[in-house]
Amino acid sequence: TAKTHGRSPYRTSARLARARPSSLTSTSRASNSLLTKILGQSEYRTFVRRPLSVAVQAEANDDSGYQVPPSEILDIIDAPPMPSVTLSPSRDKMMFLHRPPPLPPVAELARAELKLAGLRVDPVQNSRSRMGGYLGFSIDDLPEPGKEPNQLPFTGFPEGSLLSFVSWSPDGKRIAFTVRSDGKQAARGPLTLWIGEVATLECRRILPDYHLNTVYEEYSWVDSETIVATVIPTNRGPPPERPETPSGPRIQSNMGGGKAQNRTYTDLLKDKHDEHLFDYYAKSRLVMVSVPTGEEALIDSEPRIYTRATPSPNGKHLLVEYLERPYSYLVPCGRFPKRVELWTAAGDKLRELEVLPLAEDIPIVHNSCRAGRRSIGWRSDKECEIAWVEAQDGGDPRIEVSPRDIVYTLCADDAQGEPEQLISTDFRFGGIQWGDDKLALVYESWYKTRRSIMSRFSPGDRAAAPTVVFDRYYEDVYTDPGSPTTRRLTSGDYVLATFEGGKKLLLMGSGHRPEGKQPFVDLFDIETGEKQRIWESSPPHLEYPVSIMEPPSDEELTMDGISLLISRETPKDPPQYYVLKYPDPFNTTEPPTENLITDFPHPYAKLRDLQKEIIQYEREDGTPLTATLYTPPGYDSERDGPLPTLLWAYPREFKTKEAAGQLRDSPYRFSGIGPSSPLLHLARGYAVLDGPTMPIIGEGDAEPNDTYVEQLTSSARAAVEEVVRRGVADPARIAVGGHSYGAFMAANLLAYAPELFCCAIARSGAYNRTLTPFGFQAEERTVWEAPETYMKMSPFMVANKIKKPILLIHGEEDNNTGTFPMQSERFYSALQGHGATCKLVLLPHESHSYRGKESILHGLYEMCEWLDMFCAQRKELPDNEDGVAREPEDKAASKVGSSS
Repeated sequence: TAKTHGRSPYRTSARLARARPSSLTSTSRASNSLLTKILGQSEYRTFVRRPLSVAVQAEANDDSGYQVPPSEILDIIDAPPMPSVTLSPSRDKMMFLHRPPPLPPVAELARAELKLAGLRVDPVQNSRSRMGGYLGFSIDDLPEPGKEPNQLPFTGFPEGSLLSFVSWSPDGKRIAFTVRSDGKQAARGPLTLWIGEVATLECRRILPDYHLNTVYEEYSWVDSETIVATVIPTNRGPPPERPETPSGPRIQSNMGGGKAQNRTYTDLLKDKHDEHLFDYYAKSRLVMVSVPTGEEALIDSEPRIYTRATPSPNGKHLLVEYLERPYSYLVPCGRFPKRVELWTAAGDKLRELEVLPLAEDIPIVHNSCRAGRRSIGWRSDKECEIAWVEAQDGGDPRIEVSPRDIVYTLCADDAQGEPEQLISTDFRFGGIQWGDDKLALVYESWYKTRRSIMSRFSPGDRAAAPTVVFDRYYEDVYTDPGSPTTRRLTSGDYVLATFEGGKKLLLMGSGHRPEGKQPFVDLFDIETGEKQRIWESSPPHLEYPVSIMEPPSDEELTMDGISLLISRETPKDPPQYYVLKYPDPFNTTEPPTENLITDFPHPYAKLRDLQKEIIQYEREDGTPLTATLYTPPGYDSERDGPLPTLLWAYPREFKTKEAAGQLRDSPYRFSGIGPSSPLLHLARGYAVLDGPTMPIIGEGDAEPNDTYVEQLTSSARAAVEEVVRRGVADPARIAVGGHSYGAFMAANLLAYAPELFCCAIARSGAYNRTLTPFGFQAEERTVWEAPETYMKMSPFMVANKIKKPILLIHGEEDNNTGTFPMQSERFYSALQGHGATCKLVLLPHESHSYRGKESILHGLYEMCEWLDMFCAQRKELPDNEDGVAREPEDKAASKVGSSS
């Protein structure tokens, strides 16, 4: 990638509040006597006084603090992280980016944080909050057979630093990165910009008089010796303080009667003080700096909220984008008024390209977009030509119009000239891959039909009509032809990798097929459509093509002696990287030479021999389904009998049964186990049915969610029956769980198919769809347009039907659209009010996905306790209104899915 950010994939939130999770447990009174009989009086007392559990009359916050899961799980969580790897532009060196321990302490998450316009800002660093980073970098030549590795570290940056936003200069002679303190050896503060010299491995700070503002941008290479950066204004003063007494009420109005339907966004601006804070932390200045000399110059006239400053390929111009007032309290900052301008690299404004007004009324249906010019960017194959697209339907896909989108171009050297039309599309424009004046590829798609089109055209001949290359249904992965590869120019930009005078492309694809994915590389004749397979993944490995290994060049490539970078893995061996060099790629009798360039150890050797099988089965309507069945190392179903089993899933919408039934995995994929993975429970003797497909299909004009419950329960029943038929799962000891929409699924299954599962685990879910009234997931209708569907899909509305135990876990600062912590709190109250056995665990300072070490370990502790209590030991609880436990049917005679 062009830049390794080191930023956390989850932008979570924090409060300087509690330092331990709060937990609520409710066990119906009718079940107490039964538990006494099952556990005995002494053990029953221990159970109801279990740490982090309180009876329904107890206070919500108990004092037992964070807990940890069993040691067999801790050993996996504490595995040291593998470094990231990036290759130099010339493809002759490897840089290793060394990671800190993967899970930061909750104390880091508890740092002050501002929620502004959909962003979460660290006020001390003047950056996005929850940034990741690296501890250091080392570099080595690309390994060769027989040569010992010799990683050498970069030096010169302060001890106790966290390094982020790493990128190579276009010529590969330097790296740029940011430095900030971890707060242990020096005070935390804004980020600074540093340069590392590849020849000497010495690092130095540039822009010593400035700190970076990384709320939006940080820096970009203009050329190999120049950088443009966004910096904090030096004279901005202290941040604004909130008045002790408000100046008046908060008022919003819609006096004009305009329609503005929006999803349930989080962290929006609330008042004038928030607006002032947003201005203070988001505004920056643009500085141009010479990397060799350190000479610097401000190139703008005043601080603005710059969201982009992108250099042209020749480095002589900038595309500058910044936000303006009025701000909104209804939508995040991506919808705020925006101005896009063309500047010289010295900061002189040449042309105003677009002024976009506040966009609170973008339709909530798929294929909607903002009206006006969008996707304004540089053509990568030209020195300074700008391209953009304009919607002809005003951004509303419900309007019938042809063409729907038109692409225009403008040469920056003729800034006052008239834009020229380049190409148009009848579906929603999806992007262009540039090659040269003879070849470019344009993409368009339409959600309602799941149709996508790739066409070729000649940018230098605008009168010529485009030619369709691929016209397909993108849900049908078996017909995916792959994606064209790109090559790097000396400017650092990427264009299509063409061969034989622009007539042929290299397509890299996942190779989905009924027996599992088998990635490939094809040489594709763009005029005739003929393909020649150059490389294909070979069982028993799963191999992926990553890129071609050619140094930057402004000349077309040839196939002679071409090299490919691939990754290779097996179910037991983690991915490693290889370079394949083809003396003659068309000579199938002469295999390529192979060079291993990484040798990462297995991250969790204890589970190296876990058993994995992709299973295929059908639900009652004939839809093919798949899942990955994992069992512990050494397990034998005939010898050991059925196991307690955890089913972990996430439903998805499809247009056709055929697409829903396609296999999208490989039996040879390495079984990665993250800190929140359900596979952790293999270490404790559980079987895990991971990712069983739960397709929600809406064929033709049918809305998939109108039969959500029926399709969901049918898919779950088919999965349960299959693992029981195989002798792996005990039908009385199958738990269901999921995260986010998977949590929503788990709760619905306890309500509508309680006979299938003994208990459930639901993390960070939304359970009342009336609280997401303007759509959710792929649902485009509002609650007023489809009230019956919203009500039936909401577990909250059928909380009285849930009689099996359910564990709810939620981050207290969840900022995901629709999954506010209130969803779990209200659902817990509804369950408790109907006597359900339930528990709610709120993790302080955590967002939609959990990041703090204490939080993750405590969440695993709760899951282990829940599964041990209600799945492994199968503690029966009442499931009828009178509180009397029902007698289980004879397991040998009963069919899976019957009532227990």
